[in-house]
Amino acid sequence: MNVVGFAGFSGSGKTTLVEQLIPALRLRGLRVSVIKHAHHSFDIDHPGKDTWRHREAGAVEILAASPRRMVLMREFETEATHDVHALIARLSAGADWVLVEGFKASSLPKVEVWREASGQPVIYPAQAQVLAIATDSPQALPEPPARPVLDLNAPDDVAAWLVDNASRFHYSPPEKT
Repeated sequence: MNVVGFAGFSGSGKTTLVEQLIPALRLRGLRVSVIKHAHHSFDIDHPGKDTWRHREAGAVEILAASPRRMVLMREFETEATHDVHALIARLSAGADWVLVEGFKASSLPKVEVWREASGQPVIYPAQAQVLAIATDSPQALPEPPARPVLDLNAPDDVAAWLVDNASRFHYSPPEKT
């Protein structure tokens, strides 16, 4: 691996040069990663932001770090299916709660979030892992749930319910076979 730094004051063109070098190196058959030092805080993966620009230019990894944040994004050469348990294992220790967004088919205990206005079906009747439903339209639920119905617009109430039911969410990795 070869590593080169680009230094200069804000507005000097560092990001633009790096953005242009990525495809130039990729055309030579090389894989390129970027580490971005953000002096203050940063916003990621929005059009025009440095990390977005580097990713769009073809970087396979972008690590952005500031005194208060760090994020690592990886682009895959081919689409990948991620196992939520493998992703949980990658987290560093220290969190009291891990909030997993998506992965609706996973074996994790979950709270279904449902809005009638979305026009989407509910998943709770078919999934025993759904322990509660957070909704802004309880009257529109297609089946009476045999689970608690939480107010989607009252996050403090949802948090209180989670804390009160924490034992139901204690995580143990699945047994390896």
